[in-house]
Amino acid sequence: MTDNNRWLDRRPSKGRFWLMVALALAVMGFLLWEEHKVHLLGALPWLILLACPLMHVFMHGGHGGHGGHDDHKGGRDE
Repeated sequence: MTDNNRWLDRRPSKGRFWLMVALALAVMGFLLWEEHKVHLLGALPWLILLACPLMHVFMHGGHGGHGGHDDHKGGRDE
């Protein structure tokens, strides 16, 4: 006799789950873009101006701290 309830034990694969999540996000992104395109494109110049100081703060890497650029940690190279 075969066990007909064995299909209850099977679970969907993780790949199929993430495929469905990606598909749902793509559909939602498309719908949001189509409904709010004018608002998003209108804010684009302000977002570019806002990106300038944010890039300076987060990507500049600082100004080297209190020491100069010639300071070496460790000994001198002769």
